Amino acid sequence: MSTEKLQLYKCHICGNMVQVIQPGAGELVCCGEAMELLNIQHDSSEMGEKHAPKIDFRENKKFVQVISHPMAMEHYIQFIEVYKKDKSELHLKYFQPNDVPEFDISYAGDDIEAIEHCNIHGLWGEDKND
Repeated sequence: MSTEKLQLYKCHICGNMVQVIQPGAGELVCCGEAMELLNIQHDSSEMGEKHAPKIDFRENKKFVQVISHPMAMEHYIQFIEVYKKDKSELHLKYFQPNDVPEFDISYAGDDIEAIEHCNIHGLWGEDKND
């Protein structure tokens, strides 16, 4: 098994989540067990509609946001990442319940992708059918 830059892994025992900075051939282990690779979900159904990050232009600025998703203590967007498609640059913002899940990415350039992590439903990317 080998890892790839920016992959996310999660321990289903303690909840630790790690992101690969430098790829390697070793297995990622936590609490004595292999960590699970989080695959990015892409879905155009109502579930995907509430999770897919969207890039929006307002007032000469560019924002990434998740629309129509709860931001309650029991169900919320934990973070949004925006990265260059060549994975040479990463922008990350963490959220708490009651926050508005968006941030200004005007500085991020154009060749970018966005993902978000929901504390219940996992990792989501932009809907590729848009």
